[in-house]
Amino acid sequence: MQIIDTAATQAALNFDTVIPALRQGFAGGYTVPPRHVHAIESGGRQGTSLIMPAWSEAGYFGVKVINIFPENTRDGLPGLHATYTLYSARSGVPLAQVDGDVVTAYRTAGAAALGADYLARADARRLLVLGSGRIASLVPAAMQAVRPIDEVMIWNLREAGAQALAARLREQGIAARAVNDLQAAVEQADIVSCATLSTVPLVQGAWLRPGVHLDLIGSFKPEMMETDPACFDGTAVYVDTDEAPTKSGDLLQAFAAGTLTPDAIRGNLFDLVAGRVRGRADARQITVFKAVGSALEDLALAATVYERQAGNRGG
Repeated sequence: MQIIDTAATQAALNFDTVIPALRQGFAGGYTVPPRHVHAIESGGRQGTSLIMPAWSEAGYFGVKVINIFPENTRDGLPGLHATYTLYSARSGVPLAQVDGDVVTAYRTAGAAALGADYLARADARRLLVLGSGRIASLVPAAMQAVRPIDEVMIWNLREAGAQALAARLREQGIAARAVNDLQAAVEQADIVSCATLSTVPLVQGAWLRPGVHLDLIGSFKPEMMETDPACFDGTAVYVDTDEAPTKSGDLLQAFAAGTLTPDAIRGNLFDLVAGRVRGRADARQITVFKAVGSALEDLALAATVYERQAGNRGG
């Protein structure tokens, strides 16, 4: 079994390859059983562990274990840690251990950009990112792969995190700045991308201006949310998979408040990629994309990393 470390995993991935790989994945050929969710508690600290299997007709079988411990931020640690093991789906032989943190970050930001490719205005240029972690740091590059983003605003609960990420993005040649006034930033943005582990609403529906695209990729459990229910009132709502309406705190709160019904969700990424549903209808429409992640995304990128290593072809 090959060990593909952090540097090699990062070197194999960029959004010019990530987004097409995800688009192909949502076109079909993958089997994704329900994820296993476990609550972890030890020494007074709590976290969540997800076990996410998937296999493909291309001959790959993979399992990701991702651990989410929001309190890690108090210790200066990332809130998410993951491992990914890739096997042959035809023999069960272990093929590779791929850096799960890198795969998770790229697939999450890449799926957000894939959704934006169908839902954001074609001329969207001003991006607001909520969060300053590993995934948030990749969202600007991901969005630039599908839209002409030339201005990036970063907001974070801890201002120092926003300042640090904005500085790193500027070093990469991205015009980025930290912002303090969240309402003003939302009101100015063409795309608002939330990549936090928040359990309280951050973005208010009253702040959304006509034509904005709201991208929600941080929360993945019923108790987690990044918006208030008004964000779903009269907006065009899409999800990544059919798991989202059962797991997303944002959606569940909107259902409870009556600002959204499950039947009003217009489609998922499978539908958008296949052309079964329409994306953005006009320049003034407010679109919302809610993602909770899918194991097919992890497998698609882990297989991409594996195949980009010399001599690796197929499972």
